This record gives sequence, C-alpha cells and structure tokens, in this order.
Amino acid sequence: MTRQKRQRTQPLAHELVAALQWTARIGAVTAEALAYLHDTSIASARTRLSRATRERLLTRHRLLADRPALYTVTRGGMRAAGLTGFEPSRVSVANSLHTIACAHAAAALQRCYPEQTVAGERELRREERRCGAPVASAILRHTGARGPQLHRPDLVLWPSAAERERPIAVEIELTIKAPRRLEEICRAWGRSRDVSGVLYLAPPIVERALCRAIAGAQATERIVVVPLDALPLALSARPPIAKTVPSGP
Repeated sequence: MTRQKRQRTQPLAHELVAALQWTARIGAVTAEALAYLHDTSIASARTRLSRATRERLLTRHRLLADRPALYTVTRGGMRAAGLTGFEPSRVSVANSLHTIACAHAAAALQRCYPEQTVAGERELRREERRCGAPVASAILRHTGARGPQLHRPDLVLWPSAAERERPIAVEIELTIKAPRRLEEICRAWGRSRDVSGVLYLAPPIVERALCRAIAGAQATERIVVVPLDALPLALSARPPIAKTVPSGP
C-alpha cells in the first residue's frame, strides 16, 4: 500500500475538512481567500492547500502568472469530506479572474457576516435540485414544458437558522454586459421574491453601467451596487479593465 493510500484511510484533520467543504461550496478558493477567512497567514493556508493537492483532494490551477492560483475539490476530496450532490467545478483562463474575485468576496463577506453562511452557485444548484424549484435565483422567463429560465447569482448570503429572512443574492460583475441583457437580469431580480435583495460588487466603470440598468429596470429598491474594493480582500483580486461582452444566458 502506498503512502498516499495509507494517508487516505485515516480521518482528515478538522481544518482540512473545513477547507475542502468551503472550497466545494464556493466552487474554488485561493490561498489568500482561505487565509483571510480563517485569519491565518497566507503561507499557512498555502501549506494546507498544497498538502491537500499532494493527497489528490484538491487540484491546483495556476492559469495566470500574475494572479493567485485556484484550488478546486476533486471527487476524492468530496468523498473524504463527506460531500454529496456537488457538481465538479471547472476553471479556465477565461473565467479565472471572475473565479478569484468570487473566492475573495466570499471570504470577505463571511468575515463581515459570521452569523450567516456564504455559498456559491454550485451549492445553490444543489439546493434547487433538492427543492425542485428556484430558491435564490432570478426567473428570466418561463419556457413552457422546459420550466423557467434562471439566472443564478455568483454567491448567496444565507441567513442564520434563527432568522426568518430570505437570502441575499450577491453578483460579482467585472465586465459590462450588453445593456439589454443587463437590464433584463436586473428586472428579474427586481420582481424576485425568493431573495430579500441583491448586492452587486463591481469596479467603478461597471458600476456606472449597472446603475443605468437598475434604473431602467425600476429595481433601485431591490438592488444595491457597492464598489468591489470596499471589501477588505477585494483589492487583491485586481479586476481587469472592464469591457463589454455580448449578451448570453
């Protein structure tokens, strides 16, 4: 029996299980985000992530030379941490900046709101599959037998069990969507009653486009836009210069 297999048969340390569960729930994590979440050094967080990578519980993705590496949970890591129902997380050069920003925003929000729980899109998908209905997604339109077409937020801030509140949807917007598409999403959020409100985190140039879309959708009472760098960890995400992207689902 190899050393890796011997190690895998032993219970994982609580800190490692917590890191795996957090990573699966958010989708991907960086050492910087994990360090901020647990108030430890980046070196300590990187050591923990490197160990999990050697044991094939995580996969490391270094896609951009000047940005943090991303870590995603392997199927073996999900089994070892007792996780079920999560879709595998896929990262690429195209989505890496957004994924890094989401990981950093998730850690910052969790530190700001310790009584609540931050979850990512994959955990939301799992919950909506379990319920058979939208839980914290915006319904763009109904498509007959195929059911509603949904727009899922990047993150969800779930209230504590003691609170009788609806969740808050969190969107990380680094690029400017086509105006009609952005207004359609804002209008859907404006009429959603599954969430108590929507928080958009965006750099200044995107913030201006968002405010126009929110006003056009008459959703100013439901959607709040906050500068991305207002979050303590957001500066390290260093979002790129915004650009307009074509409309899409």
